[in-house]
Amino acid sequence: MSDLIIDRGRPGVVAVAFNRPERRNAFTQAMYAQMRELWHELADDRSVRVVVLRGEGGKAFAAGNEISDFLEADAVEYETWIREMLDGLLALPQVTIAAIDGVCVGGGLAVATNADLRVATSSSRFGYPIARTLGNALSSPVLYRCAAVFGESLTREMLLASRLVTADRAYAAGALTAEVPDRAALDAEVDALVDGILQASPVTLRVTKQQLRRRAAITETAPADEEPLLREVYGGPDFAEGVRAFLAKEKPAFGG
Repeated sequence: MSDLIIDRGRPGVVAVAFNRPERRNAFTQAMYAQMRELWHELADDRSVRVVVLRGEGGKAFAAGNEISDFLEADAVEYETWIREMLDGLLALPQVTIAAIDGVCVGGGLAVATNADLRVATSSSRFGYPIARTLGNALSSPVLYRCAAVFGESLTREMLLASRLVTADRAYAAGALTAEVPDRAALDAEVDALVDGILQASPVTLRVTKQQLRRRAAITETAPADEEPLLREVYGGPDFAEGVRAFLAKEKPAFGG
């Protein structure tokens, strides 16, 4: 089966499933390309009211990116390309829901924070432990979006202490619409949200999203010197060591 399953079975709803459970649904370049294409298709599709995102397998929403893809691309350009996909997700006129069951880190968390609503099981965990794993850095808009959703304090803990945030703390911080005990309850909560959205005024939802997007554009824009900063990180020895160690399944020895 495809690594990205797109289901249009329910009228007004597009369900997207990340389907690499053996890799905890880590995103490949092909999956990102499919998402970019889908967001482009949905941008002017008034027949679709809701987009639901979820991970298959019960262990992860998505556990970051497929690291080997970085070996085949300019890392900064690849990061920019991914961010453009995230911008497309955020800009969708439909209400987007991330249904999270398990680990939601790295690229998975970037996708989840660019959705409008997040619902998670109590066993889910959130974070960007990149300082201990890859030695890379987030693009500023991805960092700012995380801070907007989780708050600056939890965002600092995720990145500076490399700690994963539990679902109950995420809910307390307002990052989650609901925290539920298991997958069955997650499905029920998502269905209830979808039912409510399908009954709501499309104009109200669309205009509200436009207003919130304008606010985000003011506070979450990348600074002019973003690319040199990222190239310093991705072109440095720590990122090279992080990728080598990750692929070798070893603990990295960062030197700075």
